[in-house]
Amino acid sequence: MELIKNQQWTQDSDVELIRKLRDDLVKDFLDERYLKEFIFENYNVRELPNVKLEFLRKELKELLQSSLDVQHYEPILSFLRETGSATLADGQDELFFNDIEKILKRYIF
Repeated sequence: MELIKNQQWTQDSDVELIRKLRDDLVKDFLDERYLKEFIFENYNVRELPNVKLEFLRKELKELLQSSLDVQHYEPILSFLRETGSATLADGQDELFFNDIEKILKRYIF
């Protein structure tokens, strides 16, 4: 029974770690300077209308408050379980950016 409790704690802590990483990235995008710079560098869009920026920020805040989609982040969870590591491998941050880019693309194009 002790092993099951410990394993559950580990999985919960992995989910919390991933959620914290996702939320930290979302908070970066809530900074208007960072957001505008990212949009310009990645989509070659110099300026978005204020209305679009407001809706974009609203959706980012909703993402920040949402629970973690465990299925979407399963590759990272599996990696953490298999390695026992508390850090991500190179390229695993792509899943975090995918969540944010889905929102960005609704307002950029």
